[in-house]
Amino acid sequence: MFLLFFSNLLNVNKLLPDLMGSHGLLVYGLLFLIIFIETGLVFVPFLPGDSILFVCGSLAAIDGGLNLLAIICGFIIAAVLGDWLNFELGQHFGSRLKRFIKPKHMQASEHFYSKYGKIAIFLGRFVPIVRTIVPFTAGMSRMPYRSFFKYNIIGAIAWICLMTITGFYFGNLAIVKNNFELVSIGIVILSLMPILVISLRHRLSPVVKDDQL
Repeated sequence: MFLLFFSNLLNVNKLLPDLMGSHGLLVYGLLFLIIFIETGLVFVPFLPGDSILFVCGSLAAIDGGLNLLAIICGFIIAAVLGDWLNFELGQHFGSRLKRFIKPKHMQASEHFYSKYGKIAIFLGRFVPIVRTIVPFTAGMSRMPYRSFFKYNIIGAIAWICLMTITGFYFGNLAIVKNNFELVSIGIVILSLMPILVISLRHRLSPVVKDDQL
C-alpha cells in the first residue's frame, strides 16, 4: 500500500478513495506518516501536503469517508512532531545534513527565515518546500525553543484546519473534481494568503519588532 501511494502521489484525489475501500483504517496511519515525513524530514520537501489535506477533507464530507475530527487531530499531531524533529535535526546535525539539501531550496528557506524571523515557523506551514526546510533552518539558527514551540503549534493548527475544512466544504463539487489539477494550483495560492497578509501588515507597520510577535 505504501509503495502504491508514493508512486501515485500526483493522482492522490483518485488514489485515496480506492485505498479507503481496500485498506480501511490503515489509510489513517499512512496519511499520518505522509504529513509527518513532509514536515519532519528535510530531505523530502516535495510531498504534496496541501493537496492531501484538501482531498482528505473532501473525503470526510461523504458517507463512509474519513472522519473529519480524526484526520484533523491526527494531522495536527503529525505536523507538530514533524517540525519538532526537523528543528532538532537542524540544531544538532545542521552542518552535516545541509549538504544533502538542494542549495536553491536551502537559500530560499534561509531568506524566508531571515525576512520573517520567528513568525517564519508559522508562515512556512503554508509554503511548499519552505514548509519542510524552515524548521531545520530555525534549528541551525538556534531559535529559542519556547518561541519555536509556540509558532509550531499555532502554525500546525492553522494549516491543517484551513486545508481540510476547505476540502470538506468544497472538495466534492463537480467542478472541483473535474479540474483537480487547476484546483491544486488554487490550493497553493490559498495557502499563500497568510503570508501576503503578514507582508502587507509589515509594510504598513514597519515599526513592529520581531520580539513583539
